[in-house]
Amino acid sequence: MDTSGKVIKCRAAVAWEVGKPLSIEEVEVAPPRSHEVRVKIIATGICGTDDHVLEGSFPKVEYPVIPGHEGAGIVESVGPGVTGVKPGDKVIPLCLPQCGECNSCLKSNTNCCLKTHISEPQNLMPDKTSRFSCKGKQIHHFLWISTFSEYTVMPDSTVVKIDDAAPLDKVCLFGCGFSTGYGAALNTAQVTPGSTCAVFGLGGVGLSVIMGCKTAGASRIIAIDINSEKFGKAKELGATECINPQDYKKPIQEVVLEMTGHGVDYAFEVAGCLETLTAALASCHMGCGICVVIGMPPLGAKFSLDPMLLLTGRTIKGSFIGGWKMKDSIPQLVSSYMEGKFKPDVLITHILPFSDIRKGFDLLHAGKSIRTVLMF
Repeated sequence: MDTSGKVIKCRAAVAWEVGKPLSIEEVEVAPPRSHEVRVKIIATGICGTDDHVLEGSFPKVEYPVIPGHEGAGIVESVGPGVTGVKPGDKVIPLCLPQCGECNSCLKSNTNCCLKTHISEPQNLMPDKTSRFSCKGKQIHHFLWISTFSEYTVMPDSTVVKIDDAAPLDKVCLFGCGFSTGYGAALNTAQVTPGSTCAVFGLGGVGLSVIMGCKTAGASRIIAIDINSEKFGKAKELGATECINPQDYKKPIQEVVLEMTGHGVDYAFEVAGCLETLTAALASCHMGCGICVVIGMPPLGAKFSLDPMLLLTGRTIKGSFIGGWKMKDSIPQLVSSYMEGKFKPDVLITHILPFSDIRKGFDLLHAGKSIRTVLMF
């Protein structure tokens, strides 16, 4: 049945208010308007950021909202003016736009498009209306892409065509988790061959950092987490040593300094914890170490530090979605994956039907999953 130009009714997971579990509802998804694309989502990962939305700790979100931002699907229809994709194309929705027009998009040294949620909330489409409704109520978008809906509408600046042969249940991770960690090592830190690295936090993003460090040729990769069950996967992906801060009576940065003699060349904070950020920075070589901030701290948290940690030459940098200009980079990453250059598949510990989305979040909270992929 041709659905182009028509409202589609489908399943979606709605967060009606902060602190309430997701509710699977029948929602109505309006057709795409000018420069918009409607996508049938096939697979979507559960990311810690989605949990932040449910907790109310992600900034500027308006409720009710359909979360989800790590998906892959097939274009169902396009609105007027869309040229980059067509119905039937396999695509990855982009949680970070690449409008190609703003000051950031025109610069070569940043990927932070000024239309991103941090700059301009993406709770409604650019024309300030929603394409979602449920029970007669307007439902907000999340990061313009809302991949926890079987059909979703997004601006054409937030979707990109990928290889027709790509397995959508695997490459959905390129929408956020894998790209964020892998790019933090290659693009933001620019890890050098023979260097030493420390990765604080071994979720999907942290493990992707390890893959990036290994690809870059790091000779020593120290993986750090309070959940020792993650160490096997970390070593499988390239970690040379794994340590649990709870096994030591001294601060973990002192442990790292003793292990290396002078600190690591690169430290990555992926846990989103201010205490861990301080430890990661202090673990760096005092004269030239680079600390990369990836994890999202609690909403409203403020970071203070001893300036002496920086005065001698340490650097602290932020990394946003791995530093990739996403429209340019994601298709290339998928092509490299298809060539066997890396295997983010190993991050997927559970594949569940979309109806089991709450179970997926339970696995996340229990620390039993790295990435759960939901299938529609």
